[in-house]
Amino acid sequence: MEKNFLKKFQYFPIREIKSSLKIGVIAGGISSEREVSLSTGKGIYEALLRLGYRAEFIDFNGDIKEILKKIDIAFIALHGKYGEDGTIQGFLELLKVPYTGSGVLASAIAMDKIYSKKIFQFENIPTPSYLVPDLRNKDEMNKIAGKVVASIGYPLIVKPNRGGSSIGVTIVQSQENLISAIMEAGKHDSKVLIEKFILGKLLTVSIIGREPQALPIIEIRPKSGFYDYQSKYTPGFTEYMVPAPIEKDLEEQISSFAIKCHNALDCSAVSRVDFILGDDRSINILEVNTIPGMTPTSLVPKAAAICGINYEMLTEIILNCASLKL
Repeated sequence: MEKNFLKKFQYFPIREIKSSLKIGVIAGGISSEREVSLSTGKGIYEALLRLGYRAEFIDFNGDIKEILKKIDIAFIALHGKYGEDGTIQGFLELLKVPYTGSGVLASAIAMDKIYSKKIFQFENIPTPSYLVPDLRNKDEMNKIAGKVVASIGYPLIVKPNRGGSSIGVTIVQSQENLISAIMEAGKHDSKVLIEKFILGKLLTVSIIGREPQALPIIEIRPKSGFYDYQSKYTPGFTEYMVPAPIEKDLEEQISSFAIKCHNALDCSAVSRVDFILGDDRSINILEVNTIPGMTPTSLVPKAAAICGINYEMLTEIILNCASLKL
């Protein structure tokens, strides 16, 4: 790979910290995405060891004493609540420990789908229409079916506001299943997002580097038709088209929107922006992930590999951004 290309992604081995500083890979956590986080953390930890870094794997189970062990840099591999939402980032800032990924505010907002969509709308970034039901208001819940017909229509998708890995997510085709879908999503978060379901191609754009750069777009084709937990993490259940077979003009627009989303939420180092490209060629931003997976089936490593960036190099690019805070 040419040196200029590596510089574009802020890639340079941090040789001076390999022997002098200890990197703590924080994984696991206490959210519903614990198992995925452990897989992400294991991959990162093993990559750091192969690269020659002093690394420690920290299985975070909610006891902050584990993190108080002497580490110099935290490589956050947590997914979901209490890891991806700004909480662990705030704690590390109190300890004055540099960490990978986005800061407190960006992490919190990106994790909150409703607030993210409000920012997207303010920034003129296209996102599907939506409703936010008040789960505590029985009168409103009794009227929600009418509101859905008036403002969104079917099909639609119901999601926990702060969640990932498609846990608690339901596609709703008619009023018959609406309330049960809302209740299912409500098991995983205190707020629920009802969003217009757009028929089209599911696309994702990975952003890496201190100066954000978009990697090739990936089209996701789950064999079941729905990119659920099983489709995401079971090898062979989903086909990935890398790069996505879309027209050049659309590719440029989508990549531009991805970087705009990353910057609008003030993300750092790495993110993954999910889209639906409608059958009518409309571009629709769904959400931004500030700690995207690094498992064997994860999307950021797939996109990086097309650019000649292997798993170890990708890990080091993300680490570089944390080191710059020292």
